[in-house]
Amino acid sequence: MAPSVDPAILEALGLDASQTKMSTHGSSGFASSFKLSSTVDGREMNYFVKTASGKDSEVMFRGEHASLNAIHDAVPNLCPRSYAHGSMPSSSGKYFLATDFLDLGSSAPGGSGESLASKLAKLHTTPAPIPKGYDKPMFGFPVTTCCGDTPQDNSWRETWADFYADNRLRSICRAAVKNHGPDGELSDAVEKTASRVVPRLIGDDRVKGIKPVIIHGDLWSGNHGRGQIGGRGGVEEVVFDPSSVYGHSEYELGIMKMFGGFGGSFFREYEKLVPKAEPKEEWDDRVMLYELYHHLNHFAIFGGGYRSGAMSIMRKLISKYGD
Repeated sequence: MAPSVDPAILEALGLDASQTKMSTHGSSGFASSFKLSSTVDGREMNYFVKTASGKDSEVMFRGEHASLNAIHDAVPNLCPRSYAHGSMPSSSGKYFLATDFLDLGSSAPGGSGESLASKLAKLHTTPAPIPKGYDKPMFGFPVTTCCGDTPQDNSWRETWADFYADNRLRSICRAAVKNHGPDGELSDAVEKTASRVVPRLIGDDRVKGIKPVIIHGDLWSGNHGRGQIGGRGGVEEVVFDPSSVYGHSEYELGIMKMFGGFGGSFFREYEKLVPKAEPKEEWDDRVMLYELYHHLNHFAIFGGGYRSGAMSIMRKLISKYGD
C-alpha cells in the first residue's frame, strides 16, 4: 500500500495504491518532490511529482504543465510529458504536478543521438498552434507561466514587439517597483527601451517574418541535462522547468547567453539550422534586448546587483537605438 500518496494524485494518474510505491527525490525552494513507481496495464511507470501550498503554486504548476506539454508536443524526446496537476482536497491549500520521471543519472543505450542544438532548432521552427477564438497563430500563451516565482502575463498579442514591450518589459518593471519600491531611473529606462528600442530592433518593419514558436523561456544551463525520459528509450538531451511562451525564436537565446553554459559549438550548430534573422548585424543587440528581461526579473525577485546589469544593457541600447 501507499497510504502517504494523496488520493487526488492516485486518481489523476489512474493508479492503484496497492501497486504504487513512493520515494523522496530531489528538492526545491518551495516544493516537495518525490518519485512514484507503479504498474499500469502491466507496464512499469515512473512519475515525478511536486507538491506545494498556496495559490502561487497552483498558478506555477498549471503553467509548467502547459509548458512541458507544448514542448513535448513539438519535440517529444526533448522534455518530460506532464500528466496531471491540481488540488489535493485532503490537504487544504495544497497542489501537485505529476510528470514523466526524468532519470538524469541514466546511462541507458538506444537514444536518438540528437544534439541539444538540433532539438532546439526543431522546437524553434515548429509553427505555433492557432489559439481558440483566433484565426491565426498569436504571440502569448494560453495560461500564466512563472519565471522563477514571477507570474508572467501571456495575454495574446498580434505583434511580437507589442508583446515583448508590454507583457515582458513593462510588466516586469511594475513587479520590480512593487517588490523594491519606486525607482524613477529604472522605470524611465525601461519605458524608453519599450517605446523606442523595441520597435526599432524587433518591430515588424525591422525584422521580417517573426513567427510565434514555442520557447522554453527559462533555459539556463541548470535546466538542461542528459537523461532517460519516463523509463523509456535511451539517454537524451533534455530540458525541464520551462516557462513557455509562443514567441520569437531568438528570445530563447537571451537567458542562454546571460548565464553561459552553452558553448560555441552549440551556437554554431544551431545557427546553421536556424539562421540569424535579418538584419544579422543587429543579432547581438536583439539577444541583449532579450537578455534584459531576465536581468530585470532577477532584480525583481532578488534585488541587489541585477539592477546594475539591467541598467547597463538599457543604457547601451538606448544610446544606440533610442533617438
